[in-house]
Amino acid sequence: METPRKIIRRSIFTFLQNYLFFTASPSLLILPFSIAILLSQSVLPFEIIEFRLSSLFDSAGFPPNSPFFSFLSLKLSETLSSSVLTLPFAISFFLFAKSSIIHALSDQKTSFSSTLSLHSPLLITHLWNSLLMISANSAAFSLFFLAFNLVPSTPNSTFFLTIGGAVLYSVIVANALMISNLALIVSGMENSSGYLAILKACVLIKGKASTALILALPLNLCLAATEALFQYRVSRNRNPCNSLLVFEGLLIGYLYSILLVLDTIVGCMFYNNCKSFLGTEEELYYYRIEIAEEAKDLKFQEITM
Repeated sequence: METPRKIIRRSIFTFLQNYLFFTASPSLLILPFSIAILLSQSVLPFEIIEFRLSSLFDSAGFPPNSPFFSFLSLKLSETLSSSVLTLPFAISFFLFAKSSIIHALSDQKTSFSSTLSLHSPLLITHLWNSLLMISANSAAFSLFFLAFNLVPSTPNSTFFLTIGGAVLYSVIVANALMISNLALIVSGMENSSGYLAILKACVLIKGKASTALILALPLNLCLAATEALFQYRVSRNRNPCNSLLVFEGLLIGYLYSILLVLDTIVGCMFYNNCKSFLGTEEELYYYRIEIAEEAKDLKFQEITM
């Protein structure tokens, strides 16, 4: 398995080698999605959702006035609000751009019709990824509920449970996000979709979660810095009709789009690396999933005939 630094260097080299393509078509196609994400964090009234989540945490027996659960309810409300607003842009502009990047980096011959054909499996996998993230959050909150209601409530136990809950929640959500991102790459590279793409991603990422986490960290930090720059330069301005402000907002959104393109390129390089270093046991699991996928396709063809 290659080191994360080598994968990042190879991803940047690939980006620079095809600079005109990656900074033109995919970046401009993702731009509406990027602008929607940046605007959603400043225009949506997520305080109502935050209040509802805080009330739900209190009724579930979680410690009141806990900094961790206060921060968690804030971030969850922002994520839910942003996801609802950007959903139409995510399933259209974002997935079309992602399919064009994946197709350009695959061994297939580039054509517009074949690029469009990748959108359907990516869309199905994206919906399954949403279910995966909901399940991961539900599992984490169920464990929190059991822990805080079964363990006697004392200051020390509450403190250690809160620290342990923060670590556990971070691990569960981080692994679910890594599997979701890799599942989209698998869908585009292998024309797979749905839960089968997620199963393949689980097999590929087995034993390589630390590498995936290191690869995701710098890009996510850059994305967070770009969001903070948009909030500082655009969202706080009291004159939103200023033409220079609009141009600056579009420029920051374009920078955000380039980072999303880089994230997809890194994901493709990580996928190729995982496929190259599959062990014997992982190859067997992968082969079984492919057989199940082929059987499902044959059964669907028999039904439609």
